[in-house]
Amino acid sequence: MWIYERKLQYPVNIKNPNPKLATAIITQLGGPDGELGASLRYLNQRYSMPNKEVIGTLTDIGTEELAHMEMIAAIVYQLTRNLSEKEVSESPFASYFVDHTTGVYPVSAAGVPFDTKYLAVKGDPIADLNEDLAADAAFG
Repeated sequence: MWIYERKLQYPVNIKNPNPKLATAIITQLGGPDGELGASLRYLNQRYSMPNKEVIGTLTDIGTEELAHMEMIAAIVYQLTRNLSEKEVSESPFASYFVDHTTGVYPVSAAGVPFDTKYLAVKGDPIADLNEDLAADAAFG
């Protein structure tokens, strides 16, 4: 189905932890316009598409979004690993850390867990492709 290489498409090598930055970046993983939602949206919309070319395109895009998800998760992890207790307690990351420590859990910057209501899969090719255009335009 897919060939998975055990390396990131673009290596992430963050040396200095920064929990404040991690709090903002994590929304790109599990927020309403994040990579998790994008990958699931494309990979689920493909089933009701009318032709192989569109199915293939949505499969390719959904897979690419999974690669983005891996990079965002690596960034969040590297920004939060090896934090001191003081760094955690003095940052907006403290409430996340209570439940997940340095585990990468898909939430928005506001701390709202990922929810499948972020996915728009209607089964109508025009509606679904318009949703994709709107979702991608959110980060223009």
